[in-house]
Amino acid sequence: MFLKSLTIQNESVTVRDIRFHKGLNLIIDETDTDTPQSSGNNVGKTTVLKLIDFCLGGNGVNVYKKDMEFKDKSYVDVENFLKHNNIIITLVLKQDLDVEGSPEIVIRKNFLNRSQKIQEINGEYFNDKAFDIRLKQLIFHSTGHKPTFRQIIAKNIRYEKNRLDNTLKVLFHTTTFEEYEALYFFWLGIDTDTASKKQKLHLQKSTEETIIKRLRRDTSLSEIKQALSVIDRDIEDLDKLKKRFNINDDYEVDLDKLNIAKSNINRLSSQISRLNLRKNIILEAKSELEKEYANIDINQLKEIYNSASGFLPEMHKKFEEMLSFHNQMLKEKIKFVSTEIPSLELEIENSNSLMQSEIKNETFLADKLNKSNALKELETIIGQLNKKYEQKGKYEEQLRQWSASTEKLESIEKELKEINDGITSQDKDLENKIEGFNKFFSKISQKLYGEQFILSHDKTERAYVLKIGAIGGVGTGKKKGQIAAFDIAYVQFCDENDIPCLHFILHDQIETIHDNQLSLISNVVNNVNVQFVVPVLRDKLPPEMNIETFKIIALSQEEKLFKV
Repeated sequence: MFLKSLTIQNESVTVRDIRFHKGLNLIIDETDTDTPQSSGNNVGKTTVLKLIDFCLGGNGVNVYKKDMEFKDKSYVDVENFLKHNNIIITLVLKQDLDVEGSPEIVIRKNFLNRSQKIQEINGEYFNDKAFDIRLKQLIFHSTGHKPTFRQIIAKNIRYEKNRLDNTLKVLFHTTTFEEYEALYFFWLGIDTDTASKKQKLHLQKSTEETIIKRLRRDTSLSEIKQALSVIDRDIEDLDKLKKRFNINDDYEVDLDKLNIAKSNINRLSSQISRLNLRKNIILEAKSELEKEYANIDINQLKEIYNSASGFLPEMHKKFEEMLSFHNQMLKEKIKFVSTEIPSLELEIENSNSLMQSEIKNETFLADKLNKSNALKELETIIGQLNKKYEQKGKYEEQLRQWSASTEKLESIEKELKEINDGITSQDKDLENKIEGFNKFFSKISQKLYGEQFILSHDKTERAYVLKIGAIGGVGTGKKKGQIAAFDIAYVQFCDENDIPCLHFILHDQIETIHDNQLSLISNVVNNVNVQFVVPVLRDKLPPEMNIETFKIIALSQEEKLFKV
């Protein structure tokens, strides 16, 4: 899919109608940076990228909040302009700009909420979640849960610091290895959709490992088995002694019932302890997650970011969205770890009820037997037997806990192995895909810098990772060139392998690249099937560049993006 147009409308009046073309697309800032008090940071050139991002599932808050470009306007003024005038942004994507009748996707959004909210794809309204899912279906022909649409397109939209500094790690810093693995495989045309399941299994594995670790503090599996062996032998010896006494049948029956009651009490007591242990571990995990909210001094952080936003405008957006994403992730984790608590509490309640019933039965039987004319020695033997049965019940419950957690851990590890084996079985396909990608990546980086960047993969304990190798150090300008080479090569790779992709790249702060490298990037993108959209100051462009050929919009202090 290519960018065809971006339209900004104020009711029925068109404020901007930006038309895109293949190759280099320049958003020109005419500000003269040599003029005092002219920075070129308040005309709206980067906001064009943010509006495209907004139409592709972004929340749009960065258009008018802390890291917005319009420093001469208050945040409230810009927000009021967008909302009170019901500004509507329309983005049109087209499958092939060279084919008049090729399919298009028309996206319309505004900045209002609830009943006034406009969020349409081809004239049909979608809520936030369904909106991203529908775009993933239309653009990437995929219905898998992971990676999400926003994760897939993260590398195509680079105006935030994290994405400008990292070629591959384009998601939030809290993103798991499993999510990155799913994303990398998807980029390369291998759709596994295993990230969610792997993540849940690793969380369950951590819980069972914690239980086993706590059990090890008290004893070992070998010690439990040896103790049971000794106790069983002692019970056998005491039973032989007890049989020497000539006791009526009722007495024997009552004794057996008493022993069973004591054993049941001990078993239920151990069971309740086990259930409470598991419940406490879950509550501790939940409490630790909840503490993460309390440990964040938001006001202090906001003051720091507010004071810094003047010269690092992207910082607040990263903080706000990272905080929002982090908190949402914490809520999901808290919800997940808490799902077992109701069933545990019910089981504890039922076990307590059963134990109280057994205690009443034990008291009744003990009183009944005490009234009999039992021999003193027999009472001693019976007391020893009862103690042994209590010990046996305790150790048997510990053994059961060990066995249950060990079996569950083995089951989890088996599931993880099956998932990882399924992914590993695609090693050859992965190698072939990376080799195919490097055919383009190495050529483009060679053209830009005279050296070849190479993509490779590594398999860690938890997931596959991708990495980029380069000869020599990578400075800021070269890093951006590496990213540009990667993004351009990716589109070529997708075209050769019939992998659906976005054929446009949005890239901010391109001025940090040297003039000759910017000219080389221009030559490369104008000869491949890609759109390279960059906001740039006119006086930072190479003098030999034919700017008018590549310009899609020119902005200035007198002609700002929203014309306000």
